[in-house]
Amino acid sequence: MILFKIFISAFLIDNVVLMRFLALCPFIGMSTDEDKSIGMGIAVTFVTVLATAVTWPIYRFILSKEGIFGIITMPGGVEGSLEFLQILVFILVIASLVQLVEFFLKKMVPSLYKAMGIYLALITTNCAILAVTLDVINNTCSFTGKPYTFIESLVYAIGVAVGFLLSLLLMAGIRRRIKTSPIPAFLKGTPVLFVAASLLSVAFMGFGGLVK
Repeated sequence: MILFKIFISAFLIDNVVLMRFLALCPFIGMSTDEDKSIGMGIAVTFVTVLATAVTWPIYRFILSKEGIFGIITMPGGVEGSLEFLQILVFILVIASLVQLVEFFLKKMVPSLYKAMGIYLALITTNCAILAVTLDVINNTCSFTGKPYTFIESLVYAIGVAVGFLLSLLLMAGIRRRIKTSPIPAFLKGTPVLFVAASLLSVAFMGFGGLVK
């Protein structure tokens, strides 16, 4: 039951795009049609889940105070741990996984690789992925008051990634309707997309009572 609550919380209640306002760049750039949205969503899901699976043990067993290095003496005699390296290490892990995705798409799905263009490389700096890895180790996403276990962290990562995919598909459907709708000249283009996104965010606030 707790795993289901974690998934629903990450998927709907705290949707990474519509409620936390992260990953807005690929949200706007890759929601031009459903195929691009699905491709980006699957790629982000793969990277997010694998990044969480890799960074969780790295932090717990190496970087944290309870890790194999424990408390170390820094230059100047200051005691501390390797936790200050977490952002650097996590970005390196995410960048490596993005390279794997890029090689796979270039070889197996060249059409999607060309369609994603620069946004594929931008997965490396996708703040949503980094946010997930930091959330699960800093206990900022847990509504139980306890740090997530490895399995709970993976479920949380899947929920965030699928929520990202959902937001892309919703926006892709809205953009399809916008193309045939009379839009005031001063709202055409990106402005009307952010207006639509804000209305979606208001709608998603209704999910706030699903998990207590």
